[in-house]
Amino acid sequence: MKVLFILNGAPYGDERTYNGLRLAGALAKREQNEVRVFLMGDAAGTAKDGQKVPEGFYNLQLMLSKVSHGDASRVGVCGTCMDARGISAAELAPGTHRGTLEELANWSEWADQVFVF
Repeated sequence: MKVLFILNGAPYGDERTYNGLRLAGALAKREQNEVRVFLMGDAAGTAKDGQKVPEGFYNLQLMLSKVSHGDASRVGVCGTCMDARGISAAELAPGTHRGTLEELANWSEWADQVFVF
């Protein structure tokens, strides 16, 4: 199954992005699934490299890497949202890339199922 996750929530302090990545990671583990994630709005911060969180707290950058499997085409970050938050392409975590609305439109047509968190 081809699954697209569109995540909008803040990386920390709002569990929508956390829960979306939990489900995306579970589906990505299954060989028959192809999972893509597009980060919009405050979720763009999820792709920031070098996250340091308190011990015992979930790390969304690590969770994101389980979905991307090092394939930069699987995790897009809204470029406009990055600009609004002062995030440069050089600051993005490995396995993620600056995306566009056109890419999101293409991925939406590609997907069998779309989840929005």
